[in-house]
Amino acid sequence: MTADIADGAQQFMRAFSDPEFVARYTDGPRRFVPGLDGLHRMTAILLAERAPEHARVLVLGAGGGLELSALADAQPSWTFVGVDPAPQMLQLAERTLGERMSRVELIEGTIDDAPAGPFDAATCLLTLHFLRAPERLRTVRAVHDRLHPGAPFVVAHGCLPREQIERDLWLDRYVAYAVVSGADPAQANAMRTAVESSVNMLSPDEDRTLLRDGGFRDSSPFFAALTWHGWIGHA
Repeated sequence: MTADIADGAQQFMRAFSDPEFVARYTDGPRRFVPGLDGLHRMTAILLAERAPEHARVLVLGAGGGLELSALADAQPSWTFVGVDPAPQMLQLAERTLGERMSRVELIEGTIDDAPAGPFDAATCLLTLHFLRAPERLRTVRAVHDRLHPGAPFVVAHGCLPREQIERDLWLDRYVAYAVVSGADPAQANAMRTAVESSVNMLSPDEDRTLLRDGGFRDSSPFFAALTWHGWIGHA
């Protein structure tokens, strides 16, 4: 997967191997992603619409363990396979999960390292924007191939419009939300620079088209919060 991540994005992702960054990680998403806890609750609801009582769920980009913990709490009979390329983030996930680890298998790697399945559901939250469009499409197709027919797939990540004036406006809002949520202004502006230069943001329309091209023909939006958007589709 890393062969199709831009050099800037690779530098950005190296932060997930920085012990100091990882130690502070659990506070970061809630400061930069409006409605993160609600996103996790909605994800559990959407998966449960089609997933069976004892579902086996694939969680791509599982480092940190926040969504794994939320899903495990929402559905005590589900089991999970969490995949992430950063070993330090997987270690954090293990600590975050605690006793819930008895229902979770963690795998270091990318979608290529995930079991073939078939899984009853899948998620990929705050992750796909690190990938260029061709690798993002390949990843979505690989998730599709690992799902039972009709199984739900929930994704959410950063999106930006193509026009520079609009991009600047939405990035300014990204910073403003983080600051009022408790982030240091210098850190928030550094994140803005990193996102603008390093992360492979598509527009919401481009992202929805990519999901459909990846096999999720019925993909529809369910979440929008400033620069963050989410969709659900079925295999």
